Amino acid sequence: MQIKLTFIVATVAVMAATAFGKPVETQHICGNNGAVDPALEQHIADRVAASRKAGDNQRAAVVVPVYWHVITDGTSGKATSTQIQNTISLMNAEYAGTGFSFQLAGTDTTVNSNWYNNVNQGTSAEAAMKNALRKGGPESLNIYTVSFGNSGLLGYATFPWSYSSAPKNDGLVITANTWVGGSYPNYGTGKVFVHEAGHWFGLYHVFQGGCSGSGDGVDDTAPQSAVTRGCPTGQDSCPGGGLDNVHNHMDYSSDACRTDFTPGQISRMQSISGTYRF
Repeated sequence: MQIKLTFIVATVAVMAATAFGKPVETQHICGNNGAVDPALEQHIADRVAASRKAGDNQRAAVVVPVYWHVITDGTSGKATSTQIQNTISLMNAEYAGTGFSFQLAGTDTTVNSNWYNNVNQGTSAEAAMKNALRKGGPESLNIYTVSFGNSGLLGYATFPWSYSSAPKNDGLVITANTWVGGSYPNYGTGKVFVHEAGHWFGLYHVFQGGCSGSGDGVDDTAPQSAVTRGCPTGQDSCPGGGLDNVHNHMDYSSDACRTDFTPGQISRMQSISGTYRF
């Protein structure tokens, strides 16, 4: 099956935010917002439905090996072993009950100002960095922490079904200082890593597709057409479909607001990962 992916950077306005002392009026919260082959989505939907009907939500637990690649310019971007381990612990806490856990398999630090400052989706810097550093197979989560400058982009991830065509590209790229104990305003507690790992397991944003169509491919997340900023009460961007998923890890709410995955999202992650990663 040929899979055609078109990635665009999702731009979200976040007013009065400040990153590293510089005002940011427009933030690209996450770089994942792509359209996939409808035939692939139907295949995934059928597998998820069959799995849930059979009550197969308690699959064997999967421990995901994590390779964390710290990229620094020599001064900025350095992460301590405590910050790294605390972030892995945070990911384990947030993924409790999903059947997935994370175990740090290795860390390395690379001083390369070009990679630190210029890595982004599709750049030559990204290709060079990943080709040099990536470890493991489809089951291994590679995390690269870099700087996206003043763009406000917090991170992006590859989807499971793209691994076979570009294995070296697989992984998460996340801005420094969003780890546990980080200094990034509203996003410095490690939840960005939880969000991007959700994409790596096969989840879309909860506002994917707006109020109509198949949305995010999950039947128990309410239809949603607007990204969430902060942690509002009663937000309902698709009237009649239920309140927006402001507490869901796959929204853009502030770190403190995002707390959960739905059973449908868990089924989707398990089914897709079982097909493409494990």
